[in-house]
Amino acid sequence: MLRRFAKMGLTVSVAALTGVLTMMSVSAESGNSTSAGGLGTVGYLIFMVLLFAVMYFILIRPQKKKDKEAKAMQNNLQVGDEIVTIGGIVGMVVQVQEDTVVIETTGNRNKIRLKNWAIQENVTMSENAKREQEAKLAAAKAKKDTKKKDKEETDKPEDDKGMLKE
Repeated sequence: MLRRFAKMGLTVSVAALTGVLTMMSVSAESGNSTSAGGLGTVGYLIFMVLLFAVMYFILIRPQKKKDKEAKAMQNNLQVGDEIVTIGGIVGMVVQVQEDTVVIETTGNRNKIRLKNWAIQENVTMSENAKREQEAKLAAAKAKKDTKKKDKEETDKPEDDKGMLKE
């Protein structure tokens, strides 16, 4: 969904920029400082600032956040973590150094030394986070079910003990 917003934002930004440049060229050809739309130089500056703000919040800021999370994941690797590299190699971390990691792949215990930036995903961390999230969901569901049962019990009328109601 984020990619869809990013593509949409980029498309809108390009279209707006094209429109502004077209209006500026038409304005320059006509010889006056205002265009047919009545926007002056200040209007163009405001429009360009707004365009940059939209591009920042749709494209740049989410990418910086994603890069920061990836950097944190790469710096928090531990021996025994299962990782996936950018090239698709899956392996178990055997040794962690300052800027490199040694992983062990396949049953033949082949060892490969990689740079930290080449690590795309920490499968162990992802699985642990997924388990924690599932546990939280299960606890919330159990709590909701107990509240629902308690409410049903309090809403039940007292037992009539066989007496007829009129």
